[in-house]
Amino acid sequence: MARHPYLDVDGPIAFAHRGGAEEFPENTLRAFRHAVDLGYTHVETDVHATADGVAVAFHDDSLDRVTDGSGVVGDLPWSRVRQARVAGTDPIMLLDELLEELPDTRINIDPKSDAAVGPLVEVLRRTGAVERVCVCSFSDRRTRQVRDQIGGSLCVGAGPRGIARLLAASARLGAPASFDFHAAQVPVRSKGLTLVRPAMLAAAHRHGVAVHVWTIDEPAEMHRLLDMGVDGIMTDRPSVLRRVMIERGHWEA
Repeated sequence: MARHPYLDVDGPIAFAHRGGAEEFPENTLRAFRHAVDLGYTHVETDVHATADGVAVAFHDDSLDRVTDGSGVVGDLPWSRVRQARVAGTDPIMLLDELLEELPDTRINIDPKSDAAVGPLVEVLRRTGAVERVCVCSFSDRRTRQVRDQIGGSLCVGAGPRGIARLLAASARLGAPASFDFHAAQVPVRSKGLTLVRPAMLAAAHRHGVAVHVWTIDEPAEMHRLLDMGVDGIMTDRPSVLRRVMIERGHWEA
């Protein structure tokens, strides 16, 4: 596919994963603002929908792990979810609020449930934020549903089937000559298989697909992947990745 404006950056992209989950409470305004203050142009978040269809920037199905509340997000109305505090201190963000508070930031969005698709599409349309987001999901169906409703102007990432096709292309197993996604966002390894390797990167770049790797928090691994030629790194430690990018001359003050 043609390079999407979301990906139109000189050099590799640094993503603050959930805003930088090891430096501030994840998916909170404090975390995202910290990343932006460091100079990040791209952040990553997740979206769930409450029982009454409100899109929230939140990763887990339930409130229990990261907040002082409890219960499944999709079973609770926004009036209940909004009472919870991430790490006991920070409110859960509306997706609208995140887009409003970071008007110049590009945002990677992972819809975490089928119920999140409709509210996500509604927010993107209403806020006019389509051109500065990329939707990537572990579900091919969710990504397809969002893309079908938004249209071809949306940046999308590969789901499991797309990743499998890309790996087949890297092994020259007769994969198609083009792909219907702009980016492949993957871990280095999955289920004992090394995904990020030179042949995979070569196949992706041959077909105009950017490769972003998650979640990388150690400087040595960041350097290794950047040496290999990845197009982006997602990290829970944005201060660390920033230092690595500065060392390599990839950071604009």
